[in-house]
Amino acid sequence: MATEPQDPETTPDPAAATEVDPPARQAAPGERRAGLPARTSPPPASDSPPLDVARLVVELAEDKKAADIVLLEIAPFTTVADYLVICSGGSERQLDAIADAVIAGLKHAGLPIVGREGEPASHWVLIDAGAVIVHVFAPPEREYYALEKLWADAKTVIQVQ
Repeated sequence: MATEPQDPETTPDPAAATEVDPPARQAAPGERRAGLPARTSPPPASDSPPLDVARLVVELAEDKKAADIVLLEIAPFTTVADYLVICSGGSERQLDAIADAVIAGLKHAGLPIVGREGEPASHWVLIDAGAVIVHVFAPPEREYYALEKLWADAKTVIQVQ
């Protein structure tokens, strides 16, 4: 039985790995990647100085009876944020009230909120307000994570007992 000679370029090599899915195509500059929502406006920007935003956060937390409020200037040590606000709440309900008040107050002032992480049930809520990061802790978690010790070299701008 005679067989026709096969073209080596079109004949698959059984030893060669076969590609199941083609590699993902890189998005061109300015092109939206598949699966991501399209932004209809530019990201919010704040004209307020970060220290003013941080002081507003302290006032908002104080209005909800947050305990042991500390405002640290962390700009010399990181590019993540300029200021860090750390405070405590006595119950899950108070943690939620403090976090909600900070977010509502910043939004009312026209300031951007990048995100909120954590739930009162986890005893730690983090609010990212761009140049200001806010940590709202239950006292045991605050003592355990000891962020004030981690940022011991940072300047304490405000401390409310």
